[in-house]
Amino acid sequence: MNAATNADPAELDKFGEVAHHWWDPNSEFRPLHDINPARVAWIDSHAALKGKRVIDIGCGGGLLSEGMAALGAEVTGIDLSEKALGVARLHLYESGHTIDYRLIGAETMAEEAPGTFDHVTCLEMLEHVPDPASTVAACAKLVKPGGQVFLSTLNRNAKAYVVAVLGAEYLLNLLPRGTHEYTRFLKPAELARLCRQAGLDVQEITGLRYNPFSREGVVGSDTDINYLLRARRLA
Repeated sequence: MNAATNADPAELDKFGEVAHHWWDPNSEFRPLHDINPARVAWIDSHAALKGKRVIDIGCGGGLLSEGMAALGAEVTGIDLSEKALGVARLHLYESGHTIDYRLIGAETMAEEAPGTFDHVTCLEMLEHVPDPASTVAACAKLVKPGGQVFLSTLNRNAKAYVVAVLGAEYLLNLLPRGTHEYTRFLKPAELARLCRQAGLDVQEITGLRYNPFSREGVVGSDTDINYLLRARRLA
């Protein structure tokens, strides 16, 4: 797929319409707020973020970007939603962090700045793009040899459909209906294969469990629904 077309206009519109709620912890983005501390801690435990140059692909309103910046990372956040980036930039006035937000796709950024970043993050995005393989390849191209790529997405199985789609969107109303399209979910083995095809060595696949009642995210062994993948560029 051409890099310029690896975005779904309907997905961009969907998230753009609610972008002004991005930093409201009780809004449609509540689950992201709740799991963000666990995501950031997991990345930092492997990446030692302080002083590292990191690019956050599909940064949206900047939750993960700001979490990493708070730990001392030099963060570039990229997204194709102008509204989300506008919210992200505006929130910097409140947080005081310094983040370089850019309206650019991962593939285009990879052409402009190959091998530039110590680490690459792309969380909760692969299930929203038409060609996840293209995004993974861009991640691999952006990271320095020896650097790490951190990915997360949703597993494709009956349990994930019941919990992440029917439960979160229709029963508990944690997410707007239509947030996720089940057919775009990726099994861990499928994502690992995309990483290997892009020249990345998979180091770890672990689960990310979310409890909507305690509002906590926990990194652990259960990969049935949400999972995280860490890979390293060898050369």
